[in-house]
Amino acid sequence: MKTETRKQIYIPLENVESEHCALIVDKGIQSVKNITSHTVELNNNRAVIETDKPEEVIPNVVKTIRDLGYEVTTIKKTIPVLQMTCASCAISTESIVKFLPGIVSSQVNYATATLTVEYIPSLVTVNQMRQAVQSIGYDLFIEEGNENSETLEELHQKKYNLLKKKTIGAVFLTLPLVFIAMFFMDIPYANYIMWVLSTPVILGFGKDFFINAWKQTKHGSANMDTLVALSTGVAYIFSVFNTLFPDYWHSKGLHAHVYFESATVVIAFILLGKLLEENAKGNTSSAIKKLIGLQPKTVNILDTEQNQIALPIEQVEVGMTIIVKPGDKVAVDGIVTQGSSFVDESMLSGEPLAVKKEVNDKVFSGTINQKGSFQFKAEKIGSDTMLAQIIKMVQEAQGSKAPVQKLVDKIAGIFVPIVIGIAILSLISWVILGGENGFTQGILALVTVLVIACPCALGLATPTAIMVGVGKGAEQGILIKDAESLELAKKVDAIILDKTGTITYGKPTVTNSKWLDENDILKQILLSIEKQSEHPLAEAVVNYLKDINTVHIHHIESLTGKGVRANYKDINYLVGNQKLLTENQILIDNSLKEQADKWLHEAKTVIWFADDKKALVVLAIADEIKETSIEAIKELQKMGIEVHMLTGDNYNTAKAIAEKTGISSFKGEVLPKDKADFVKELQAKGKIVAMVGDGINDSTALAQANVSIAMGKGSDIAIDVAKMTIISSDLMKISTAIKLSKSTVNTIKQNLFWAFIYNVVGIPIAAGILYPINGFLLNPMIAGAAMALSSISVVGNSLRLKYFNN
Repeated sequence: MKTETRKQIYIPLENVESEHCALIVDKGIQSVKNITSHTVELNNNRAVIETDKPEEVIPNVVKTIRDLGYEVTTIKKTIPVLQMTCASCAISTESIVKFLPGIVSSQVNYATATLTVEYIPSLVTVNQMRQAVQSIGYDLFIEEGNENSETLEELHQKKYNLLKKKTIGAVFLTLPLVFIAMFFMDIPYANYIMWVLSTPVILGFGKDFFINAWKQTKHGSANMDTLVALSTGVAYIFSVFNTLFPDYWHSKGLHAHVYFESATVVIAFILLGKLLEENAKGNTSSAIKKLIGLQPKTVNILDTEQNQIALPIEQVEVGMTIIVKPGDKVAVDGIVTQGSSFVDESMLSGEPLAVKKEVNDKVFSGTINQKGSFQFKAEKIGSDTMLAQIIKMVQEAQGSKAPVQKLVDKIAGIFVPIVIGIAILSLISWVILGGENGFTQGILALVTVLVIACPCALGLATPTAIMVGVGKGAEQGILIKDAESLELAKKVDAIILDKTGTITYGKPTVTNSKWLDENDILKQILLSIEKQSEHPLAEAVVNYLKDINTVHIHHIESLTGKGVRANYKDINYLVGNQKLLTENQILIDNSLKEQADKWLHEAKTVIWFADDKKALVVLAIADEIKETSIEAIKELQKMGIEVHMLTGDNYNTAKAIAEKTGISSFKGEVLPKDKADFVKELQAKGKIVAMVGDGINDSTALAQANVSIAMGKGSDIAIDVAKMTIISSDLMKISTAIKLSKSTVNTIKQNLFWAFIYNVVGIPIAAGILYPINGFLLNPMIAGAAMALSSISVVGNSLRLKYFNN
């Protein structure tokens, strides 16, 4: 399937804004192989290339353009795939889509039955992808083109119900057939009765195996259906021949054995295994279903006349005022405009304690209101809400492939042809070496090898573990964006922590105060002055004194770099640094001075409050260390991980925080580029580096790190760049993520071991290797049962991750 003629391809560009940019892009494209001609049309904002291999060239051109810092207009979609039955099906689907010109990347996950594809919409459409996939016996679920208006859930349920009916029917006819084969072979017309019972199973309940195998054969490929169709088809045809022409074998002194029961038992077992597998795979996605179920179906809004109206969630618009009553779920993201309550945000943060919500506080979709009532203005709806983003991220991560899966895919791709070769070799060996029953035994060996070697367990080994691991992470407030991060986290041996917002809360607060003469009126004056101050630290003092009443300040004057001067009842008051007090010859009591010096040594910011004669109070302001940070850092160090701290703050502040948290390696006054360079420095030493941050200034280092972790309360850019997000911003979750990674990777290894060892042991036994030693030949029906059991055991082992407990 190679393109014979050269094609002119137009690749749309997004941010090529000058002739200089166009020249850079054109020069970059020149390095891509198999391009006959190329140019960049700045006025049309596109690159024009000519090639006879567009399916190979386009992904390389897009990567080259992106590496140069420019962007190509593409669409990324995750599309459900229908009718897949094994890992080889996933590879076939992935390959046929990847071959289409205009596809940047194509990835099919068998466990989630989804195609994740990035494509250039001007070159290829989803319908063209669907036609290509349909040509090899599968289908894509496209909502826009779904003539019957069935939902994906309805289609899956329909498929499950049909599979259930087929399984019951196959088992119902197979049981009496096996009973006859085992105990009543000598009754009149036994072979004909078994023929009648087996035909509906083979050609009715099992017909899809033959149809799909034929479609694969037409495209020069093979999958599990090929193995099943060949094994059961050969056994069935061989048995029909022996039933109709028994004299052929009698003339050779042999008994005309039939294997109707073997063929039907194989079909029945495989159908039963697929039924159990479908059920088990549904369980691995339970985290997604739970998250989707968090959003209410209807909401109560206030219209322009302040009347309450019940609306479906789909009709909510940005700016609407929504009423939340006790026990209600918050429908969308927004800001509280009236009332107050406590809201259970455990689905976001993993923290059990409800969070107090007052006017101007943010609320998020899926969280649960407690006893109070409040109103809030909708800010983000539909796919923009945090809950929707969480669902999307979990789905994408569950559908992504771990690096180990790429090796498994290659093995699965060549596995079926190798098995067919072994089966044929077994038949030939038996015919040559098996004596008078060699042909019959050879046919049985061929059937058994084809049946026992199903690659389902191999295909399910990695994705099922990834699905459950990602879902478990989401339950614990750890959003994992891709499988690679989940696999790599266990190897982390160096972790870099940003200070502000990561180790600390990222918000200045008053940590200490010492009053010369503490009384409410002085507190009221200080609060009233700071409420009118524009200084960044004023908010810390306001929050510290928030339960105090205010007074009317007659005059306030800002003194740049020093503080503020205010007047209340003809008395001047000063709020600011010590320099301000010294310049105004304010008396400072020794006890206050000693305390201030101590706090300065601890790298805290000191603020003074004085009247026109003496200092009244000294306040210490600092960005407090989170309650769990010290314990979290100790836990990481116990795990043998180097812990480093980088901050843009001054050296003294960095040193004070490092000493309190037990970090020996730290740097202060670090610029964003310096953070990324430090990551590279550790990587150059062979370290697997995790970067943890929350700000825009951390995004470069996050992108450079092997594993990037963002704090959920940080900037959107940091969260976008990072591959993991700790929603609660609690550092304790990092060790949980690493332990979850270890458990997931161990589960993958266990799954792969059992999948491989099963085939390594099973195939030679099925071929008859034990026969010369002890006369043992594996019955095809036992092989079918073992094959089904292998897939179920792999999925079951993955599901054990659901009980992961940090």
